[in-house]
Formats: sequence, structure tokens, C-alpha cells
Amino acid sequence: MNKNDLIGAVADASGLSKNDAANAVEGVFDSISNALKRGDEVRLVGFGTFSVAKRKASTGRNPRTGEPMQIKASNQPKFKAGKGLKDAVN
Repeated sequence: MNKNDLIGAVADASGLSKNDAANAVEGVFDSISNALKRGDEVRLVGFGTFSVAKRKASTGRNPRTGEPMQIKASNQPKFKAGKGLKDAVN
């Protein structure tokens, strides 16, 4: 399922027009992204938790040359599925 499929499914399930469903889906994505940028956690009970994991700087190797290279520290988005989602899948 891609983004357009998701928008169509939301429109069908909620009775909204595709335009309104697209605005709703975009709003949810933007809200989650903005919360993670601020360092907040987004917890959706029964679905899962979005959070930010901090990765330390490390030394890696260039796969072509084998030379060591420095990898910068970064923030990575993380999702942990909740019990309701796990039960729905299994």
C-alpha cells in the first residue's frame, strides 16, 4: 500500500472526499514529524509508539576502497508496534 492507496482507504472508510482524506493523512504525517523534530514521543495506544533514537558518531569503512571514514552522529526515527497492531497482524 502506498500513500495514494492509504488516502483512498481513508476516504472510503470515513466517507470523506479524497481531497479531505488527503489533507487528513498529510496532517497526521506532519503532526508526527513535527513532534519527533521537537524530540517528543508520539504514543498511539493499541497502534504503536514513534520516537527518536540518537546514534553516536562512529568509524566505518568505505566499501570501495576499504579506507576508514567518520560517520556523524544523527537522530533516527523509530517505531515500536503496540499490542493491538501485533495482535491484528498475527
